Amino acid sequence: MRCPFCGEPETKVIDSRLVGEINAIKRRRECISCGVRFNTSEQSELSYPRVTKTDNSSELFSEDKVKKGVYIALEKRENTIVDIDNTFNNIFKRCRTHIDKEISSNQIGKIVMDELLKLDHVAYLRFASVYLNFEDKEAFTRVIKDLEKDLSPEMKKLQKNLLQDE
Repeated sequence: MRCPFCGEPETKVIDSRLVGEINAIKRRRECISCGVRFNTSEQSELSYPRVTKTDNSSELFSEDKVKKGVYIALEKRENTIVDIDNTFNNIFKRCRTHIDKEISSNQIGKIVMDELLKLDHVAYLRFASVYLNFEDKEAFTRVIKDLEKDLSPEMKKLQKNLLQDE
């Protein structure tokens, strides 16, 4: 690290601290040449793959677009901020760690649906209704029945019935 005051390439680290919320390290440094002390911060830089859309165009990954779609699906649902933040963290982690340099918008939609399924089934259905582009009531009903059939016992306790038994 170069000294920002005199440009000397040699500095020594006096103290290092981990900043947990943002996964960064703050360091207190001292220039060997001029003796001035200064702070630095180190943070890993993770980048998202490019998003390939259904029309074969591509664009940069946008956390805001994902958040907007999820927030619309979660509107007027009772979920804690912590649970919602954990869902976003899981979605973004899965997208960041995608193996290829490109990820399709369909794959992002599936990731979002997987994470919403764990959080809130109504939000999952709302998102799925747009993502899967249901053509009729029967397609929607099929997804609901499949959803209720595949629930784990823990998930059944957390969720209300989506369809009334006839």
